[in-house]
Amino acid sequence: MNNQLTIAVIAAVLLFAGCKEKKPAQPPAPPAVPISVTQVSEGDATYYNEYPATVTALNEVEIRPQVSGYITGIHFKDGQHVTKGMKLYTIDQQQYQASFNQASANLNVAKANLARAQQDADRYTDLAKKDAIARQTLDHALADLEANKMQVAAAQANVSNVQSTLGFSVIKSPLTGTIGISQVKLGAAVAPGQSILNTVSQDSPVAVDFAVDEKDIARFTTLQQQSGKKMDSTFKIILPDQTVYAIPGQLALIDRAVDPQTGTIRARVVFADPKKILRPGMSCTIRVENNGNEKMILIPYKAVVEQMGEFFVYVVKDSTVAQQKVTLGRRIAGNVIVSKGLEVNTQIATEGIQKLRDGAKVQVSKEKSATPQG
Repeated sequence: MNNQLTIAVIAAVLLFAGCKEKKPAQPPAPPAVPISVTQVSEGDATYYNEYPATVTALNEVEIRPQVSGYITGIHFKDGQHVTKGMKLYTIDQQQYQASFNQASANLNVAKANLARAQQDADRYTDLAKKDAIARQTLDHALADLEANKMQVAAAQANVSNVQSTLGFSVIKSPLTGTIGISQVKLGAAVAPGQSILNTVSQDSPVAVDFAVDEKDIARFTTLQQQSGKKMDSTFKIILPDQTVYAIPGQLALIDRAVDPQTGTIRARVVFADPKKILRPGMSCTIRVENNGNEKMILIPYKAVVEQMGEFFVYVVKDSTVAQQKVTLGRRIAGNVIVSKGLEVNTQIATEGIQKLRDGAKVQVSKEKSATPQG
């Protein structure tokens, strides 16, 4: 009986031992991730803002006729440089010359009538002093004199008017610049308000207009105040062929009002153009240098990790990394400005970050120093 009890106890112990779960073995700690780091520091960050822009002539005039007639003369070549007052077109002058001749003749007749009326008034005045004529006769003579004076004045005004019309038959350049391709040929009929004969635009300097976001108005107002009358390298043009125009510009004006539909305001930069490279209507890009006196934090862009629209870097401390959220500014070549989230002298990982996670152990294989160059 005692043997059976002993066997039962042993079996129960074995059964309990078999039912007890085995503890899993603890996994080994992950190895430290080899990384490269850089120390965060401040430096000068020079970068450029770029804006779509359009070249505009500072002074441009459409040539339109002021009298009707047929074009009888074109006195320039298309695209030619013209000077102010240079004769450009002639409109048939026959009818205007005839009207001027007639008006001149009418003026001469009026002057002759005035001379006769003056003689009569003088004679009747002398006779009236001697009581040799009736007072009414003198009054009539003086009235005739005044009427003839008015007729002379009207005739002179008519001559001036007809002379102006005759002058309008010769169209002259209103400014010095380049004239475009003529829109009319010899013999074409033209009339005021209907025909554009040509356009003359000033060559140099020229304006470049672009739209500035209303948030940047204060900055551009400061730039305008600083620029004065001197052109510097703050404003440059990138031409359609992607070359940079050699001559810098000067911020000339900022428009009076913001466009409420776009939230932008128009700014104008003036450029000298001695070689006539910039043509009105040309599309280009204004490049505005931004090199404020403030020191900025610049880090290599490859150190940044993006997750769901937010940006992070891995801060290294005591052989461990911690994920740190940052607010980024403008990219400058291979670097980026950090406007918020990092302090000077902090160490951040720059290489090997693909294998990192928050709290990971790291091994710094090599350390980069110095501020990244902007």
